[in-house]
Amino acid sequence: MTSISLAKANHIIEAAFAKAKEAGLKPLSVVVLDAGGHVIAFQKQDGSSMLRFEIASGKAYGALAVGMGSRKIEAMAKERPHFMEGLSGVSGGRIVPVPGGVLVRSAGQLVGAVGITGDTSDNDELAAVAGIEAAGFEADAG
Repeated sequence: MTSISLAKANHIIEAAFAKAKEAGLKPLSVVVLDAGGHVIAFQKQDGSSMLRFEIASGKAYGALAVGMGSRKIEAMAKERPHFMEGLSGVSGGRIVPVPGGVLVRSAGQLVGAVGITGDTSDNDELAAVAGIEAAGFEADAG
């Protein structure tokens, strides 16, 4: 079974930060979780506001918990608010249903998730995908 090493997690974060710089994004906070939802690495850029760890983690954790990128979780929350309310309850409120949580796959196998916050949700997701792909993994935002 392939997993995300600390070196690869840091590569994901560095590449996401590079994409943010290239695109002129606001300061980002990035978390990389393993397939069990445990933190491998977290970094935040200077100027990131408080609660960014919780938001980034909630995006990634939700993607893992539901098995889909947080963009789809957001759509599901709009279509089925009662289900989302229940999901939030059973997760202890840990799921943040907005884009920026992306699954990480290796040869199609789920190995973790990346959560990013700090700019618009679309830009957070863009940076997550760039970081994941730069580290040699497959990004699954869907």
